Amino acid sequence: MTKQLNPGVRIPPPLIYVAIFLLSLLINRYWPLPGQWLKNSVCYAAGWICIGAGLTITIPALARFIRSKNTLMTIRPATSLQTAGIYSYTRNPMYLGLVFLYTGIAFFKGNMWTFILLPVVITIIQQYVIKREEKYLTIAFPAVYPDYCKKVRRWV
Repeated sequence: MTKQLNPGVRIPPPLIYVAIFLLSLLINRYWPLPGQWLKNSVCYAAGWICIGAGLTITIPALARFIRSKNTLMTIRPATSLQTAGIYSYTRNPMYLGLVFLYTGIAFFKGNMWTFILLPVVITIIQQYVIKREEKYLTIAFPAVYPDYCKKVRRWV
């Protein structure tokens, strides 16, 4: 088996979330769904809770990458495997945090299509990004990554 040089994910994952969010706005322009029920204080609070959760998960994950001088670019090789801190609870805290941020902004926007497309975002991240990263990390860190996967779940 040849050593894989990087996960091979050409589209930066945050752009996937943004693209699907923008797609939801475009769809809503031509096929609007009622979203008035999302325009209340409970949904506004839920939006802030989701944003807070997303930042609480994403910021420590980014900080760990920066401290370890690892790359965030999915077309570059990883210099280390992150397993401590937030990574001891979820193998993909940045993607999980982005789901919360996406959802929080969806509450603020009040667009039903954004919620309807959330499973599409998660599926794309799961199939296009995470599966490739897992394959790469299994090759790049064969002594530790399989055990890490047994101890820590992919999402939560």
